[in-house]
Amino acid sequence: MKIAYVFFNDITWLDFVGIYDPVSRLKKLDYLPGLSWDFCAYTLSVADHYGLSFKPQFIDTTLAGYDVLIVPGGYGTRTLAQDKGFIQWLKTAEKVPLKTSICTGSLLLGAAGFLKDKKATTHFSEYEVLGQFCREVSHDRIVDDGDVITAGAVTSSIDLGLYLCEKWAGKAAAEDIRKRMDYRG
Repeated sequence: MKIAYVFFNDITWLDFVGIYDPVSRLKKLDYLPGLSWDFCAYTLSVADHYGLSFKPQFIDTTLAGYDVLIVPGGYGTRTLAQDKGFIQWLKTAEKVPLKTSICTGSLLLGAAGFLKDKKATTHFSEYEVLGQFCREVSHDRIVDDGDVITAGAVTSSIDLGLYLCEKWAGKAAAEDIRKRMDYRG
């Protein structure tokens, strides 16, 4: 299984790290030894609202060859949802079997057309905006609607990471990872 993590400017890094930590443990603990991931961006460099930057591995390359797309949220999502170039790049993930988002990352999935006829969630302050992209807005922390899974505000990224651990490796694996993280959520 191969994951594409999507990075962009004005990202909320906890949205990324919260899901990355439990999911990466699937590989480290041999629950999914073949698991791999790439850090993908549309621009050469990415930083959060305060300047903390990460260097993506792949810049403006197709997202088509992945099994899972993970789109964090952040302040940048509001602008990027209107950025035709970025949305066209995101649309290269159209055939990716599972698309996920944390917080306002769902606005990007929606702008790319991936939430059409879907139930989804986002940060509580953006429910109204999300409504223009999906069939139904949910206030739940995790919403699994088949090939799209969305998570609410920032700390739900940990919940989504553990949810995916259970979905991919079973309840015992997810519980082991949760305990190792000392997560009590």
